[in-house]
Amino acid sequence: MQPVIWQTAAIVLALVATSVAVAFSVHKSRLNLAQLQALQEERDRLEVEWGQLLLEQQAWGAYGRIGKMAVDELGMRSPAPHEVMMVRP
Repeated sequence: MQPVIWQTAAIVLALVATSVAVAFSVHKSRLNLAQLQALQEERDRLEVEWGQLLLEQQAWGAYGRIGKMAVDELGMRSPAPHEVMMVRP
């Protein structure tokens, strides 16, 4: 009967070890999922910021383009200081 007790003890020990391993694995998976969600939120925030920066770049680029076209195509220029007149009411 002794071998039966040792086999039973070994099986119980294996079950306990497996249970602890499963609990650890589930815990680690939950931590990884939380980290993944945090990184996805950061990615989304950075994508929004990138879009805003692209819009800002386009706005500044359009302003420079208008000024260049005014000088090149229309021959416009800034007035010299002696050409500026102050108008007062």
